[in-house]
Amino acid sequence: MKNSKPNDTKSRSDALLGRFLEMMSAERGAAKNSIAAYARDLEDYLGAVSGPVPAITPDDVREHIADLKSRGLARSSVSRKISAIRQFHLFLLREGLSLENPASLIETPKSQRTLPKILSETDMQKILTAAADDEAAAIPAMRLKAMRNRCLLELLAATGLRVSELISLPFKLAQSEDEFLNIRGKGGRDRIVPVSKRARDILKTYATAMQEQHEKEPKWLFPSRGASGQLTRQHFALELKRLARLAGLDAERISPHVLRHVFATDLLNHGADLRAVQQMLGHADIATTQIYTHLQPDRLTEAVERHHPLSKAKKR
Repeated sequence: MKNSKPNDTKSRSDALLGRFLEMMSAERGAAKNSIAAYARDLEDYLGAVSGPVPAITPDDVREHIADLKSRGLARSSVSRKISAIRQFHLFLLREGLSLENPASLIETPKSQRTLPKILSETDMQKILTAAADDEAAAIPAMRLKAMRNRCLLELLAATGLRVSELISLPFKLAQSEDEFLNIRGKGGRDRIVPVSKRARDILKTYATAMQEQHEKEPKWLFPSRGASGQLTRQHFALELKRLARLAGLDAERISPHVLRHVFATDLLNHGADLRAVQQMLGHADIATTQIYTHLQPDRLTEAVERHHPLSKAKKR
């Protein structure tokens, strides 16, 4: 392994990487964050291996993976990087730019799939109550911000949206009488998510207050003065932790993604179909949704006892 290579070799490597990233964006519809992650992982990889890309061997790949593990990276991070390397070489093979995929036989570290952190329904209600109380107690200058925070929480609790999907909702959404949100999620996949009457009412109240303070209609439902014009994920996470502390909860346990877990778990606990939950969460693979079934063994046992024919026969 070498840390340097001739400029012409690097230029060719950069060009191949650029073609791969362009394909992932144009043909696979990969999100910007995913493209950026692929770029980081593969730039690290190509900067470590020696020689031109078509000449990379399986031993080169194994040596790079050994180096990744020596850095103390989590298995999930190593697995992600191996996946990027494997897809990159597969792309080159299919495009006729190399004669083999040197990463095809590389094993991915077995991951320990952990259960997501969750809150109880009672804890979730405490946060929502804290947001409502914060809005009621806000001074006039801070009232719109408090209304925004409450609207964010109510929508997240009612829909289970990813935080990136939530903060990028357009303002025109608030003017719709539709009971559903049309969401474009990861990989450019579209889905329809129902919204409760309570969340819609809070959304409309917030939108009305927004219009009163803006001369023209805002582009985003949750705008900011930042470069993107949208509220950032980081700022929302900080506001959520503040409300969690007001609710008397451990703020370190709370994040927008944890509330997404609460949404999924509550649906399944109350009898929702797994496929329906998969659709609402926007999971491409139902295996991702199935992890929530591990959080409710009592409900699964009850389902078997109530619906499995042998269990019914035994009761007779």
